[in-house]
Amino acid sequence: MISKSIKHLLAVCLLCSGVAAALTACVDNDDDVPTNYYASSKITAAEFLNENDTRLSQFIEMLKRTPYYSMLATYGQFTVFAPNNDAFDQYLKSTGYGSVSNIPAEVCDTLARTHIVKKGAFFTTDIGEGSLPELNMDDAYIVLSLDSDVTNNNAILYYVNKVSRMVEYDDSVTNGVVHIVNRMIQPTSDMIPDLIATDSTLTLFSQALKLTGMGDSLMRYIDETYQWGADKKSLDSLYNGVKVRCTSGSQLYTPSFWPEKRYFKYTVFAEPDSVYHRYNIRTIDDLAAYAKTIYDATYPEDAGKYDDNPKDRRNPLNRFVSYHLLDRVIQYNSFVGSKQLREGCWITSLADPEEFYETMCPHTILRMAEPASGLYVNRKGLGDRRVQIRGAKVLSPSESGSSNQNAINGVYHYLDDILAYSVQVREQVLNCRVRVDATTLSPDFQNCNGRGRYGEDILTGFRNDYITNWTVRGTKAYVGVHSDVGYWNSYQANAVCISGIFDVTFKLPPVPSGTYEIRLGYTVGDERGVVQFYLNNEPCGIPVDLRTYGGDPTIGWVEDTDDKDENTANDKAMRNHGYMKGMDSYRSEGAENPLRSNNWNLRRILTTQYLDANQDYYLRCRQVLEDDQCYWSFDYIEICPKSVYGSPEGEDTH
Repeated sequence: MISKSIKHLLAVCLLCSGVAAALTACVDNDDDVPTNYYASSKITAAEFLNENDTRLSQFIEMLKRTPYYSMLATYGQFTVFAPNNDAFDQYLKSTGYGSVSNIPAEVCDTLARTHIVKKGAFFTTDIGEGSLPELNMDDAYIVLSLDSDVTNNNAILYYVNKVSRMVEYDDSVTNGVVHIVNRMIQPTSDMIPDLIATDSTLTLFSQALKLTGMGDSLMRYIDETYQWGADKKSLDSLYNGVKVRCTSGSQLYTPSFWPEKRYFKYTVFAEPDSVYHRYNIRTIDDLAAYAKTIYDATYPEDAGKYDDNPKDRRNPLNRFVSYHLLDRVIQYNSFVGSKQLREGCWITSLADPEEFYETMCPHTILRMAEPASGLYVNRKGLGDRRVQIRGAKVLSPSESGSSNQNAINGVYHYLDDILAYSVQVREQVLNCRVRVDATTLSPDFQNCNGRGRYGEDILTGFRNDYITNWTVRGTKAYVGVHSDVGYWNSYQANAVCISGIFDVTFKLPPVPSGTYEIRLGYTVGDERGVVQFYLNNEPCGIPVDLRTYGGDPTIGWVEDTDDKDENTANDKAMRNHGYMKGMDSYRSEGAENPLRSNNWNLRRILTTQYLDANQDYYLRCRQVLEDDQCYWSFDYIEICPKSVYGSPEGEDTH
């Protein structure tokens, strides 16, 4: 399946890393392009539609009234969801148009963009269940869910946005892939609170959103102040128009593009009414009373003071609702990295795939975990057998009924139990090493799909004044999110790449009050530079030389042996220098050994101090070399409590 252009990209990757990578779901003009993954065919998406005109004639007719039919005959990587004639008959009957020729031109345009993903060829095997990594041309998510056909040996049935069944899928063409669906994919213009209000299973949660005023906080969508580029060039012309030094070697650069729009998007966790009923919660007053029992215990200093004002951020019901909200869009299959990374990189015998996110309840975070049994919020354990605190399960699209959960500015997910920032969550679930991937440290990194873009060696660049929770200054200062490239020797196979003579400051995720080590996870490279770190403008020791490999005597990295006690002693000696090895629970795709075995995957202990749960903390990072070609591959941050790093048995290596 490797075309000439893909071979060229692999060659670039080989120069950059010394390691070749297999790219999935990439097709192009070449003799080896498969159809249905098996037979060979050299036809474009447009030609495929024509060859199947007896069942796709109305879709073709509609496309020919737009610019997109000719587009599907050109070079590119498209994913096309082609409604068959049965789908069009249903649509025409329900709308009263009668025929394709009667559909208004602007509606044809919207329908066409709804059924085409322009950047990427995505097969069912790449996604499994959840959203496609790229939006469709109407800036909306396409979500796949699964069912089984009991009449056909329980064969897998794929659905698009819950209602459109894929009657044929994974038809490879020279410029992408075509899936045929039996119902039209309906575009939506609802904001997330309005969409939730239409869901008859979420009446109590919807009432709580409205009563607390938190629904009003979920109504933003596009930042009208954002300027894409003064030259007004097309996104295609800019896609490879900026090149940033983001790799080892003196002349190697990585292409970067600027998102055309800046979005505000949200994720909502919501309990169906049936979950509340299990706790004898049947009215909004019952829910407010339940919230009071939880949050009076968590915040005893505020107990009884704000009960009469649900819009006060210290009100128990307000805190309850706010803790269900994130200021970024995260689809079901994207909370803990991509499907490919979870399956190929995490060593799940040692640690579950996890991620931490700040919520819209002030100074709180939640813990996402994804063992084999599914996705959970605020779970503590390992795998599906060693579960200490179960948390609430996030229902998959297949488990979530037929309601469309994707609004124009976000998504909501059903929970199978009540989510709350309880004393147990604060003191037990979050009494752990909080490891946060750098690509989650701003909602802007996720709202434009910068985090989670898999398989391309490319950067999503960000305008310096448009990165929430970040301040960026300096000569030629650049901040970009590198796509997930499985062979990268970095946690979650990505990084925030910062270059130039930069001076950047970003907000740390909040943690419960206590004494913590704050650690920097990074990869070493000859071109990485030297950075001085500050916590709330207080220097964190001497500058960190990002060019120094672990074997240097100032760091003290020693390769592991078969003697566990010797390894522990070496780790202690390394800690005395202020460093730690990388984790042993993650490895690059296809590697036998974990990041811990690499002397270029390091953790630097920046500072140890008491952190107040009610205070914001900012990490400032200043490049001290006068070389605007230096860059920093920022991998992750750890905020580790003393109960973990200072425990009698010692901190684990995971």
